[in-house]
Amino acid sequence: MSVLTQESRGGRTGSLAWLLVLGIVLAALNLRTAVTSVGPLLDQLAAGLGMSSVGTGLLTTLPVLAFATVGAITPTLARRLGEHRLLLLALITLGAGLVIRASVDSAPVFLVSSAVALSGGAVGNVLIPTLIKRHFPARAGVMTTVYTTALAVGTMLAASATVPIERATDGNWHVALGVWAALAVVAAIPWLALLRSEPERDNSRSEASPGRLVRSKLAWAVAVYFGTQSMIAYIMFGWLAKILTDGGYTTSEAGVILGVFTALSIPVSLVLPSLATRFRDQRPVVAGLVGFYVVGFLGLWFAPSSTAWVWVLFVGIGMGSFPLALTMLALRTRTASATAALSAFGQSVGYLIAGAGPLLVGVLYQATGGWQVPYLMMLAVVGVQLLTGWYAGGNRFLEDEGARRPASVEQERAEKIAV
Repeated sequence: MSVLTQESRGGRTGSLAWLLVLGIVLAALNLRTAVTSVGPLLDQLAAGLGMSSVGTGLLTTLPVLAFATVGAITPTLARRLGEHRLLLLALITLGAGLVIRASVDSAPVFLVSSAVALSGGAVGNVLIPTLIKRHFPARAGVMTTVYTTALAVGTMLAASATVPIERATDGNWHVALGVWAALAVVAAIPWLALLRSEPERDNSRSEASPGRLVRSKLAWAVAVYFGTQSMIAYIMFGWLAKILTDGGYTTSEAGVILGVFTALSIPVSLVLPSLATRFRDQRPVVAGLVGFYVVGFLGLWFAPSSTAWVWVLFVGIGMGSFPLALTMLALRTRTASATAALSAFGQSVGYLIAGAGPLLVGVLYQATGGWQVPYLMMLAVVGVQLLTGWYAGGNRFLEDEGARRPASVEQERAEKIAV
């Protein structure tokens, strides 16, 4: 039962609902700080820790591995510990990992503590869409907008502020990385208060079991759609600066364009989830975003020298496929337990798919000496995104696949009157 349903029936105020909103926003701000705070300081970290090229490669791969593996077991952990308790534990784990890695001068300990911090973020990735479905079933679009916007703000904040913090502390990267642990401490406070409102645990066998999801066309469509959009994102964040400098831009100009590209995720995240939930069928939105991708990549390919910033804007709007993919987790399911299962499956498979993208582009670029083949590869990935998104965007539900429908009429009716 959602918090809003409980409050409407008991005549209570909306304070608990607003506390949940605050908790989700603060948690979302933290989910990428362990990732994006490292990239700007990678050279300093490698030198200061004596980290080999293998170590730096592992460090940049850890997010994908953590999001895929830890995300897969999150629904099981939530059933055993409770969703509110688990998210609180995830934020504590995230903060502890950030503190430890900022305090050491050992490359192995830095890698292990980074994995600990990323594990906390991985749990949040899967758990927050579940909490939105459970507590705000009739406001899924609005709450996903809030969630994805906070996620985008946190991502950009850690990426843009870490270097200025490092410079302000006379080049002390320990402080620049450790400061983000304070944000995790702040985010944990609402969830301490929310422990008293822990939802009743569902220990029954879920209809959306891992075995069933593996046989589900919809689950695979959502997973591959999530994976292809994440792959494009990883490629662009990793290679856009190189694409621009090869096209004739200076390093500083490329940095400015990359910053604008990153910041564009905030307004896009504000618009896409609410837009998508206005319709029962999200396929036109899927096709529109793919169109932006195609125009952007073709422009970067054939006219990169003078108008690259225009094409980067097109690609940036196309990356609205990320908040759309997160919105689909709630739109394609009827119950919170199914949302949890689909979120874990879709994100775990998706991040494994995405992790191969930057490496593959690097191999193709080195083998061919240019961007023609990498662009063809990226357009092929976008084509797969269109096919899988077309199926995932249709008006269908995970629970309806198979012989019997797990959600009762009473369950569905309760969700409709939740607000």
